[in-house]
Amino acid sequence: MIAGSNRDRAHPDRAPIDRERVVERLRRPPAAGRMVAGDHHLNPGMGIGQTLTPAAVLVPLIARPKGLTTLFTQRTGHLAHHAGQISFPGGHVAPEDETPEATALRETEEEIGLARRHVEIVGRLSEYVTRTGFRVTPVVGVVAPPFDLAPDPHEVADVFEVPLDFLLDPAHHQRHSREVGGVVRQFYAMPYRGYYIWGATAGMLINLYEVLKPR
Repeated sequence: MIAGSNRDRAHPDRAPIDRERVVERLRRPPAAGRMVAGDHHLNPGMGIGQTLTPAAVLVPLIARPKGLTTLFTQRTGHLAHHAGQISFPGGHVAPEDETPEATALRETEEEIGLARRHVEIVGRLSEYVTRTGFRVTPVVGVVAPPFDLAPDPHEVADVFEVPLDFLLDPAHHQRHSREVGGVVRQFYAMPYRGYYIWGATAGMLINLYEVLKPR
Protein backbone atom coordinates (compact mmCIF):
# COMPACT_ATOMS: atom_id res chain seq x y z
CA MET A 1 0.00 0.00 0.00
CA ILE A 2 1.41 3.37 -1.02
CA ALA A 3 0.30 6.50 0.77
CA GLY A 4 -0.60 9.43 -1.43
CA SER A 5 -1.05 13.11 -0.77
CA ASN A 6 -3.90 14.69 1.19
CA ARG A 7 -6.84 15.72 -0.94
CA ASP A 8 -6.54 19.38 -0.02
CA ARG A 9 -5.68 21.56 2.95
CA ALA A 10 -7.89 21.87 6.00
CA HIS A 11 -10.38 24.72 5.80
CA PRO A 12 -9.31 27.32 8.39
CA ASP A 13 -12.83 28.36 9.43
CA ARG A 14 -14.79 25.11 9.43
CA ALA A 15 -17.94 25.47 11.53
CA PRO A 16 -18.96 22.59 13.82
CA ILE A 17 -21.37 20.19 12.16
CA ASP A 18 -24.73 19.71 13.85
CA ARG A 19 -27.98 17.97 12.96
CA GLU A 20 -29.54 21.12 11.49
CA ARG A 21 -26.65 21.66 9.09
CA VAL A 22 -26.73 18.02 7.99
CA VAL A 23 -30.46 18.19 7.24
CA GLU A 24 -30.24 21.55 5.47
CA ARG A 25 -27.33 20.49 3.23
CA LEU A 26 -28.80 17.11 2.32
CA ARG A 27 -31.88 18.87 0.99
CA ARG A 28 -29.74 20.63 -1.62
CA PRO A 29 -26.72 18.46 -2.46
CA PRO A 30 -23.98 19.76 -4.81
CA ALA A 31 -23.88 19.06 -8.52
CA ALA A 32 -23.28 15.39 -9.33
CA GLY A 33 -20.04 16.25 -11.12
CA ARG A 34 -18.43 17.07 -7.79
CA MET A 35 -19.26 13.69 -6.27
CA VAL A 36 -17.36 10.39 -6.29
CA ALA A 37 -19.68 8.22 -8.38
CA GLY A 38 -17.88 5.00 -7.58
CA ASP A 39 -14.62 3.08 -7.55
CA HIS A 40 -14.15 3.91 -11.23
CA HIS A 41 -14.08 7.64 -10.41
CA LEU A 42 -10.38 7.42 -9.52
CA ASN A 43 -9.71 4.65 -12.03
CA PRO A 44 -10.99 5.61 -15.50
CA GLY A 45 -11.48 2.56 -17.68
CA MET A 46 -11.84 0.16 -14.77
CA GLY A 47 -14.27 -2.60 -15.67
CA ILE A 48 -17.33 -2.87 -13.42
CA GLY A 49 -19.51 -5.26 -15.39
CA GLN A 50 -22.95 -4.89 -16.91
CA THR A 51 -25.02 -6.27 -14.02
CA LEU A 52 -24.99 -4.33 -10.78
CA THR A 53 -26.52 -5.63 -7.56
CA PRO A 54 -28.61 -2.97 -5.77
CA ALA A 55 -27.68 -2.40 -2.14
CA ALA A 56 -28.07 0.24 0.55
CA VAL A 57 -26.15 1.24 3.65
CA LEU A 58 -26.97 3.43 6.62
CA VAL A 59 -24.56 6.28 7.35
CA PRO A 60 -25.35 6.56 11.08
CA LEU A 61 -24.56 9.95 12.64
CA ILE A 62 -24.74 9.61 16.42
CA ALA A 63 -25.91 12.73 18.30
CA ARG A 64 -23.39 12.70 21.16
CA PRO A 65 -23.22 15.58 23.68
CA LYS A 66 -19.82 16.72 22.33
CA GLY A 67 -20.90 16.53 18.69
CA LEU A 68 -21.90 14.13 15.95
CA THR A 69 -19.98 10.90 15.49
CA THR A 70 -20.19 8.34 12.71
CA LEU A 71 -20.75 4.66 13.47
CA PHE A 72 -18.87 1.98 11.53
CA THR A 73 -18.65 -1.78 11.56
CA GLN A 74 -15.68 -4.00 10.88
CA ARG A 75 -16.71 -7.04 8.90
CA THR A 76 -15.62 -10.52 9.95
CA GLY A 77 -12.81 -12.14 8.02
CA HIS A 78 -14.76 -15.03 6.48
CA LEU A 79 -17.43 -13.08 4.54
CA ALA A 80 -17.65 -13.50 0.78
CA HIS A 81 -17.53 -9.76 0.02
CA HIS A 82 -15.22 -7.15 1.60
CA ALA A 83 -14.11 -9.47 4.41
CA GLY A 84 -12.42 -7.69 7.32
CA GLN A 85 -13.06 -4.23 5.93
CA ILE A 86 -14.52 -1.17 7.65
CA SER A 87 -18.02 -0.45 6.38
CA PHE A 88 -21.38 1.07 7.13
CA PRO A 89 -24.15 -1.34 8.16
CA GLY A 90 -26.12 -2.41 5.11
CA GLY A 91 -26.44 -4.95 2.35
CA HIS A 92 -28.44 -6.28 -0.60
CA VAL A 93 -31.88 -4.95 -1.42
CA ALA A 94 -34.41 -7.66 -0.52
CA PRO A 95 -37.66 -8.23 -2.49
CA GLU A 96 -39.71 -6.93 0.44
CA ASP A 97 -37.74 -3.67 0.67
CA GLU A 98 -39.76 -0.90 -0.93
CA THR A 99 -37.03 1.74 -0.67
CA PRO A 100 -33.27 2.01 0.00
CA GLU A 101 -34.22 3.41 3.39
CA ALA A 102 -36.08 0.17 4.18
CA THR A 103 -33.02 -1.87 3.17
CA ALA A 104 -30.64 0.25 5.24
CA LEU A 105 -32.80 0.10 8.37
CA ARG A 106 -33.48 -3.64 8.05
CA GLU A 107 -29.83 -4.51 7.48
CA THR A 108 -28.74 -2.27 10.36
CA GLU A 109 -31.12 -4.03 12.72
CA GLU A 110 -29.91 -7.44 11.51
CA GLU A 111 -26.19 -6.62 11.63
CA ILE A 112 -25.79 -4.58 14.81
CA GLY A 113 -29.20 -4.66 16.53
CA LEU A 114 -29.79 -0.91 16.29
CA ALA A 115 -33.58 -0.48 16.43
CA ARG A 116 -35.03 1.74 13.73
CA ARG A 117 -36.97 3.78 16.28
CA HIS A 118 -33.67 5.42 17.22
CA VAL A 119 -32.90 6.46 13.62
CA GLU A 120 -34.18 9.65 11.97
CA ILE A 121 -33.62 9.39 8.21
CA VAL A 122 -32.49 12.80 6.94
CA GLY A 123 -31.48 12.14 3.32
CA ARG A 124 -29.39 10.22 0.80
CA LEU A 125 -25.96 10.60 -0.77
CA SER A 126 -25.20 9.89 -4.42
CA GLU A 127 -25.28 6.24 -5.45
CA TYR A 128 -21.87 4.59 -5.28
CA VAL A 129 -20.81 1.84 -7.71
CA THR A 130 -18.20 -0.59 -6.38
CA ARG A 131 -15.55 -2.50 -8.31
CA THR A 132 -17.16 -5.71 -7.02
CA GLY A 133 -20.45 -4.97 -8.80
CA PHE A 134 -22.73 -3.29 -6.25
CA ARG A 135 -24.78 -0.11 -6.79
CA VAL A 136 -25.03 1.26 -3.26
CA THR A 137 -27.42 3.94 -2.01
CA PRO A 138 -26.03 5.58 1.16
CA VAL A 139 -28.89 6.63 3.46
CA VAL A 140 -27.98 9.20 6.13
CA GLY A 141 -29.65 8.88 9.52
CA VAL A 142 -29.25 10.73 12.81
CA VAL A 143 -29.26 8.35 15.78
CA ALA A 144 -30.47 9.49 19.20
CA PRO A 145 -28.86 7.87 22.26
CA PRO A 146 -29.30 5.99 24.43
CA PHE A 147 -29.55 2.82 22.39
CA ASP A 148 -28.46 -0.79 22.65
CA LEU A 149 -26.41 -2.71 20.10
CA ALA A 150 -26.26 -6.46 19.54
CA PRO A 151 -23.77 -7.13 16.71
CA ASP A 152 -24.25 -10.32 14.72
CA PRO A 153 -20.99 -12.25 15.40
CA HIS A 154 -21.22 -13.96 12.01
CA GLU A 155 -21.00 -10.64 10.14
CA VAL A 156 -19.57 -8.05 12.52
CA ALA A 157 -16.21 -8.24 14.28
CA ASP A 158 -16.31 -4.74 15.78
CA VAL A 159 -18.47 -1.60 16.06
CA PHE A 160 -16.90 1.80 16.69
CA GLU A 161 -17.48 5.54 16.30
CA VAL A 162 -15.37 8.32 14.76
CA PRO A 163 -16.00 12.04 15.33
CA LEU A 164 -17.69 13.49 12.25
CA ASP A 165 -15.40 16.54 12.41
CA PHE A 166 -12.40 14.22 11.91
CA LEU A 167 -13.92 12.62 8.83
CA LEU A 168 -14.89 15.97 7.30
CA ASP A 169 -11.44 17.51 7.76
CA PRO A 170 -9.72 17.48 4.33
CA ALA A 171 -6.37 17.02 6.07
CA HIS A 172 -7.47 13.42 6.76
CA HIS A 173 -8.54 12.63 3.18
CA GLN A 174 -5.73 10.54 1.72
CA ARG A 175 -5.21 9.01 -1.72
CA HIS A 176 -3.66 5.54 -1.68
CA SER A 177 -2.99 2.90 -4.29
CA ARG A 178 -2.51 -0.84 -4.48
CA GLU A 179 -1.96 -3.43 -7.21
CA VAL A 180 -4.99 -5.59 -8.00
CA GLY A 181 -4.61 -8.27 -10.65
CA GLY A 182 -1.53 -6.60 -12.06
CA VAL A 183 -3.24 -3.20 -12.29
CA VAL A 184 -2.62 -0.29 -9.91
CA ARG A 185 -5.88 0.97 -8.40
CA GLN A 186 -6.40 4.32 -6.68
CA PHE A 187 -8.71 4.84 -3.71
CA TYR A 188 -9.43 7.15 -0.78
CA ALA A 189 -8.48 6.32 2.80
CA MET A 190 -9.05 7.91 6.22
CA PRO A 191 -7.02 6.04 8.85
CA TYR A 192 -8.23 6.61 12.41
CA ARG A 193 -6.62 5.22 15.58
CA GLY A 194 -5.69 1.86 14.14
CA TYR A 195 -8.81 1.57 11.95
CA TYR A 196 -8.17 1.69 8.21
CA ILE A 197 -11.24 3.26 6.59
CA TRP A 198 -10.82 2.98 2.83
CA GLY A 199 -12.35 2.05 -0.52
CA ALA A 200 -16.09 2.48 -1.02
CA THR A 201 -16.67 3.55 2.59
CA ALA A 202 -14.09 6.32 2.32
CA GLY A 203 -15.50 7.31 -1.08
CA MET A 204 -18.97 7.74 0.41
CA LEU A 205 -17.44 9.86 3.18
CA ILE A 206 -15.85 12.08 0.53
CA ASN A 207 -19.35 12.53 -0.92
CA LEU A 208 -20.65 13.44 2.54
CA TYR A 209 -17.82 15.97 2.84
CA GLU A 210 -18.83 17.52 -0.51
CA VAL A 211 -22.36 17.96 0.81
CA LEU A 212 -21.43 19.36 4.22
CA LYS A 213 -18.24 21.35 3.57
CA PRO A 214 -18.25 25.15 4.03
CA ARG A 215 -19.58 27.11 1.07
